[in-house]
Amino acid sequence: MQKRDLLLIAFVLLGGIAFAQQARKTIAVQLPNGWALTPAGASIPLSSDLPLNMAVSPDGNYVAVTNNGNGKHTIDLIQLKQQKLVQQVPISSAWLGLCFGKTTPYLYVSGGNNNIIVRYILQRAKLTVKDTLTLGRPWPKDKISPAGLVVDDPHQRLYVVTKEDNALYVCDVRTMRVIKKVSLSAEAYTCALNPVLPELYISAWGGKKIWVYHTQRGVITDSVATEDHPTDMAVTRDGKRVFVANANSNSVSVVDCKSKRVTETLNAALYPEAPIGSTTNSVALSPDNKTLYIANADNNCLAVFDVATHGRSKAKGYIPTGWYPTCVRVVGSQILVANGKGMSSFPNPDGNDPYGGKHETLYKKSDTTKPMQYIGSMFKGSLSIIRVPTEQLLNRYARQVYLNTPYTKQKEQTASGERGNPIPTRKGITSPIKYVFYVLKENRTYDQVLGDLPQSNGDSSRCIFGRRITPNAHALAEEFVLLDNFYVNAEVSADGHNWSMAGYATDFVEKTWPANYSGRGGNYDFDGGRPVANPTKGFIWDYCHRAGIRFRNYGEFMDNGYPTLPVLKDPVNYCHNYPGWNLSIQDVYREQVFEHDFDSLVQCNAVPRFNTVYLPNDHTAGMSKGSHTPVAMVADNDLALGRLVDHIAHSPIWKETAIFVLEDDAQDGPDHVDAHRSVAYVISPYIKRKQVNHTLYSTAAILRTMELILGLPPMSQYDAAATPLWSCFQSVPDTTPYTVRPANIDIQERNTVWNTSAQQSAQFDFSKADSAPDRPLNEVIWKSVKGEHSVMPAPLRSAFVKTAAAADDD
Repeated sequence: MQKRDLLLIAFVLLGGIAFAQQARKTIAVQLPNGWALTPAGASIPLSSDLPLNMAVSPDGNYVAVTNNGNGKHTIDLIQLKQQKLVQQVPISSAWLGLCFGKTTPYLYVSGGNNNIIVRYILQRAKLTVKDTLTLGRPWPKDKISPAGLVVDDPHQRLYVVTKEDNALYVCDVRTMRVIKKVSLSAEAYTCALNPVLPELYISAWGGKKIWVYHTQRGVITDSVATEDHPTDMAVTRDGKRVFVANANSNSVSVVDCKSKRVTETLNAALYPEAPIGSTTNSVALSPDNKTLYIANADNNCLAVFDVATHGRSKAKGYIPTGWYPTCVRVVGSQILVANGKGMSSFPNPDGNDPYGGKHETLYKKSDTTKPMQYIGSMFKGSLSIIRVPTEQLLNRYARQVYLNTPYTKQKEQTASGERGNPIPTRKGITSPIKYVFYVLKENRTYDQVLGDLPQSNGDSSRCIFGRRITPNAHALAEEFVLLDNFYVNAEVSADGHNWSMAGYATDFVEKTWPANYSGRGGNYDFDGGRPVANPTKGFIWDYCHRAGIRFRNYGEFMDNGYPTLPVLKDPVNYCHNYPGWNLSIQDVYREQVFEHDFDSLVQCNAVPRFNTVYLPNDHTAGMSKGSHTPVAMVADNDLALGRLVDHIAHSPIWKETAIFVLEDDAQDGPDHVDAHRSVAYVISPYIKRKQVNHTLYSTAAILRTMELILGLPPMSQYDAAATPLWSCFQSVPDTTPYTVRPANIDIQERNTVWNTSAQQSAQFDFSKADSAPDRPLNEVIWKSVKGEHSVMPAPLRSAFVKTAAAADDD
């Protein structure tokens, strides 16, 4: 980052204390991941979740928003002067692509995996379907997936780029037919026309460049290298520059359209050389083209740059937004921001439905007048309307953004801790812990498993896998440390495994899993098998490899028993006999395979410093006839965990070991505190035994703790900002080993009845994690424990709220 940007940060931070004392008090939302929200401007709730794009009507009176999440897909029409949602247009499937004609009242909308473009006409404050352009047959017959699009009214052309068949479709808007298809070498995100030159720019989402398509010659004539994961673009009115948001690089590339080269790179992060994690994914120019607004999705803010002078851009400040801003646009003196996850999480006493009603035959609500709710679609999007701030107000906004943000360069370089603690505060300090075992399980909430512990903040009425079923989970929590304020960073397994292994989920993951989960098509591309989904610098195994730290993997990121990542495919880095996801294989078998492999490594003094172990069976297979019962599967998972800890604890390396256990997400059940609260276990001779720790920890916090032990740098701003679990540890070890508790029930018990729950379970897909619908599966699991006619309590999910200083928007 340039010197002027460092000066901006210094000014903002020095003014923060005085600002906090003088500003009026307001209610800030404290998210479970440790970040806070104090959004500027007015907010309009949208009709559904994950808004990805906005389009302003030619007269500037309306803005259309496409909602592309797990819930109902809609196009919302908002009247800007009244700041009012005037129409909700249902669409079976939509994704990103949205564009008004410049001179016509037509709105073009991507139909997502239906592989169509729907054209609406805007008349009298109402959108009405006019016609449809077909690119191919619906998924999975054709895998096309139209993404960004733009219309060229004077030449009667519509340009559509795709993320599945990696192509540009050139269409005739008079006939609504495809006239040409141009192949691209990677997944595309969107496209933008140059208003002066006959050029179309296409961002290579799955690459590090933009393509230049000559609209008159009909060919790709050039490409320009950018930073990683280019997404949204903005072209100046004079056609001389295009600004490209790079989601995986915290940056914006400024491309000179004449020379076809990058002339500047704008760092949009809050600190210089910050690791990945800002998710810089949208850009917009002011009407005079002198100011650039940049949406940082994972920083929950806009970065503002003065771009009036080509080659001499200057950082001006930041504006706080809602949760996960995905799109920014400017209309006159108003800045419009689409917040992908809205303004907070909130209670959902009416249950949930992960398929937005698509699979309503699997689950019938007793009260049909209230909407179903599900963690994957409960965070309804919002539209922020912010007046262009004065310089003074922009400074105040910037201070608030820094107050909302737990990440700092100081935290990245030196974590919190205490002298003599086994958890180092920075790289270069040696820990007495040499070996780290990281165990990943599937989908349980805190209340479901440990809600019956009276010494913690649990709700026993929501506990279905209590002490009788999970004696080892309870013993590990009570003998070592009980964490009752732990939260996963993810919503579902698709982003959960990325958060668990990289401390981050890319915008590709966050923006595409809802289509797959809601049954709207798309592959499950989220466990390392598709490069576009992966962080630029990889996962924790990649960091170990670069640091020369030996590691071994047991089942995680292994598709049908074979690793998905190049770094895992080296035979010394994974156990060939250890099964990946397969619910027909018991976890106690997995643990036996682990023991055999582990013992052979111990004998030759070759145990790697870092080991990942996947125990997925607490996911359960519902009441599927012939499968193990949910109780048996959770008990099997518990017994396997207990045996694994017991075996390591009775080995020669125990005195130098720490074991970290967590769920990849918490989507499959109720919790009275928050949707993201889950169970986590930390086991080591260095643990302060038999304590209850109420500190707010997260998935990222456990990663940060392991990184500090291993001497690895943070992988993202999230683990860099997280508080490591040093307060759980002590300097003097207690090497008393753990002894496994036997199962109290038959782990071989199978489902034999054919009732309603069994019929529902027969329709579920258990081929991959989370392929089965969450709410119906969770209700089936509840009934399998409590009885077929019992009623499952509604999950209670809410955000944390605190009082914080916030900028006055007057």
